[in-house]
Amino acid sequence: QVQLVESGGGLVQAGGSLRVSCAASGRAFNTYGMGWFRQTPGKEREFVATMTWIGGRTYYADSVKGRFTISRDNAKNTVYLQMNSLKPEDTAVYYCAADLHGLGSSNRHDYDYWGQGTQVTVSS
Repeated sequence: QVQLVESGGGLVQAGGSLRVSCAASGRAFNTYGMGWFRQTPGKEREFVATMTWIGGRTYYADSVKGRFTISRDNAKNTVYLQMNSLKPEDTAVYYCAADLHGLGSSNRHDYDYWGQGTQVTVSS
């Protein structure tokens, strides 16, 4: 069983920055592929960023490429999403997810565990 707990969400003005974190339980965290997704009311959960276990390769949705950065600290069992140049359309609940196969993916169905989410609101 893997537990994921997000933190760091909040209210920020457009153009600002915010970093959300996801702390994971589990002794094999360094072998997990980790992803960030977001969701707004009435819409499906959408892919934001992912990092693979092997090689630490990262992939981003086109809408956040160049503005968001995913990173991980295996010693702390934590994955981060640094969000810069935030826009009102980035407003959403942000979820982290763990893929026990280590591959990472843009497909939410490939993930085994999810956090409870953290709200990010960007005001114009």
